[in-house]
Amino acid sequence: MRLLACTPLPRPISDTDPMYRYDAYDQALVDQRVAQFRDQTQRYLAGQLPEEEYRALRLRNGLYLQRFAPMLRIAIPYGLLSSAQLRMLAHIARTYDKGYGHFTTRQNMQFNWPELARVPDILADLATVEMHAIQTSGNCIRNITSDPLAGVARDELVDPRPYCELTRQWASFHPEFNWLPRKFKIAFSAAQSDRAAIRVHDIGVQIVRNAAGELGYEVYVGGGLGRTPIIGVKTADFVPEADLLSYLEAVLRVYNLLGRRDNIYKARIKILVKETGPEKFIEMVEQEWARIRNGELKLAGDEIQRMRAHFTVPEYASLPEEDAGYRAHLEQDSAFASWTRRNLHAHRQSGYAVVFVSLKANGVAPGDVTDAQMDALAELADRYCFGELRATHDQNLVLADVAQGDLYPLWQALDALGLATPNIGLLTDLICCPGLDFCSLANAGSIGVAQDIFDRFENLDHQHDIGPIKLKMSGCMNGCGHHTVGHIGVLGVDKKGEEWYQVTLGGSAENDASLGDRTGPSFARDDIADAVQTIVEVYLKLRLNEDETFLQTYRRVGMAPFKAHLYPVKAAA
Repeated sequence: MRLLACTPLPRPISDTDPMYRYDAYDQALVDQRVAQFRDQTQRYLAGQLPEEEYRALRLRNGLYLQRFAPMLRIAIPYGLLSSAQLRMLAHIARTYDKGYGHFTTRQNMQFNWPELARVPDILADLATVEMHAIQTSGNCIRNITSDPLAGVARDELVDPRPYCELTRQWASFHPEFNWLPRKFKIAFSAAQSDRAAIRVHDIGVQIVRNAAGELGYEVYVGGGLGRTPIIGVKTADFVPEADLLSYLEAVLRVYNLLGRRDNIYKARIKILVKETGPEKFIEMVEQEWARIRNGELKLAGDEIQRMRAHFTVPEYASLPEEDAGYRAHLEQDSAFASWTRRNLHAHRQSGYAVVFVSLKANGVAPGDVTDAQMDALAELADRYCFGELRATHDQNLVLADVAQGDLYPLWQALDALGLATPNIGLLTDLICCPGLDFCSLANAGSIGVAQDIFDRFENLDHQHDIGPIKLKMSGCMNGCGHHTVGHIGVLGVDKKGEEWYQVTLGGSAENDASLGDRTGPSFARDDIADAVQTIVEVYLKLRLNEDETFLQTYRRVGMAPFKAHLYPVKAAA
């Protein structure tokens, strides 16, 4: 079935969009993959292709079979979207799904209700705006992720996106790494603050300069969450800029040769690094790297410059540090002022701001956005932000280049759309996987618990008094909600058919990366919001002052006082 006449396809990406543009080779590759998958799906539905064969093919095209319907995961490389691409996602949501999409913790988008027979049509529509679902699932190199503030952050050394794109092109359809022992995730950061969680990825790359002023990479390997959460180990202090791909290839080769394939729970590279030992693993990588680093994978300077040219700086206006109209609105409208305190981030360009669009509103599953909201956001991006948006690891969106004088009308428009909750970084800006509502792997619900917590802490003044807290929740041990690195982590578990929830405290995915400590026995479904409230109340009593964050307080006082209040009977005994 093709598209309805009343829903025309969005326009293609503009040649002026500051992002990587497909060349003829890229487009032919994606179009060919769509045609292949259309044929594979038709043969599967006709009973001509066995389920075991089709499974591997659909996973390479981002298609899962969930509890109630297929789920299609669409790649958003390093989180970057044009307005045309967002309009296409809106079109897919209303034409093939139930009118909404879901942004994930890996900067992708998921559709939870597509009809299997129509998935090839979705992929064909995506290809018209240079998007795809290739390698968003399966045991291969997944979507390359990065800092959502790439290119605009004041603490940034260089824009990491050209390096992300070079890596994406190297990883796409890499014949040697198409059947890895397990899925593989790579993240890049080039800022002083790690906003890409590089230390909990299979490979995390920090772009740095050495003492001579040369660009290169500090590399972390073997991080990961799930049932065996591990913080990655540093395997290289400085890899020269030209050697990025050869070093990545060396790491992947060692893993591909030695990673466990006999046990899915021990198949990730983090287990290989742990069981081999960091020193031995680094030695094997260095040996392989020495063998290949001067070969065809060495990046020539003109190739790096060619890629940088795709990520152009917008035509910023020459603006004062502070706009007079913006200052007047701050003084006259307290709701606007509250939003600016939480949802803006400093921009490197004078007179501009980075705007976080909160996808965490009361009554809405975290990360969900409707087709109408997506269309409206695309229009706002064209009007105020050079036609560009970014997806974040916290399941929000970013408009990265907004002039101060445009902030008030932008806020008004976002508020009318239900997208201006001033809670970025606060308790209700929580991460939440789809859980038992959709996922066939989940042990417990997470969306309902998120709503209970939102209801408990809906008062924004109270949230501001509490201060920054990262609450992260997963519906199973796979950890898609990153619960093990939450300041407060919540994990759904199944106990004899009932939903229970384990709690951890003290995790972080930033520069000070750490895994949370388990508080003790799990909590029943009806008690988990109470447990979170108890944790917050203990923190408020123990913090030294309003400037001491939850994480700082926990690291100072430890688990004991929290545990005593969470389990008062046992503590008294």
